[in-house]
Amino acid sequence: MLFCGINPGLMSAATGHHFARPGNRFWPVLHASGFTPRQLKPAEQGELLSYGLGITNVAARATAKADELGDEELREGGRLLEATVRRYEPRWLAVAGITAYRLAFGDKHATIGPQERTIGGTRIWALPNPSGLNAHWTAQAMAEEFGRLRAATAAYWPGGPEAPGTASPVS
Repeated sequence: MLFCGINPGLMSAATGHHFARPGNRFWPVLHASGFTPRQLKPAEQGELLSYGLGITNVAARATAKADELGDEELREGGRLLEATVRRYEPRWLAVAGITAYRLAFGDKHATIGPQERTIGGTRIWALPNPSGLNAHWTAQAMAEEFGRLRAATAAYWPGGPEAPGTASPVS
């Protein structure tokens, strides 16, 4: 499973850790949905690999808010992300941010959840943006959506969705 954020925020750029801003809900939601056995801190992102998880971004440029990125930056990021996915061949790509997903992959009708599009053998799931600025989704609702992803990928986790970190879903 490769999780993908939109782009680094200023705190993430300063620390070198994904979803580093204290108000970001990625790490609590990742744990609440069963992907990790405990809530990791951004500085512990290296532990994700031991749970069969990876993390990256659509765009590399750091901004205070994702809406500061231009459409072309997101389209180019989508092309680069597709190349990364083809290289590493994760079974699933989970993009956290539906608007960025739509722009990066040219799918203006995409909705939260599993996508019809694949990249090679990699399935794609669009997730809500966990930024604290996203008032449309509560942490609880996000955890439920991340949990739907976890349950849908249970076949790749021999212990089932109730056994986080028991297997690697990455090819």
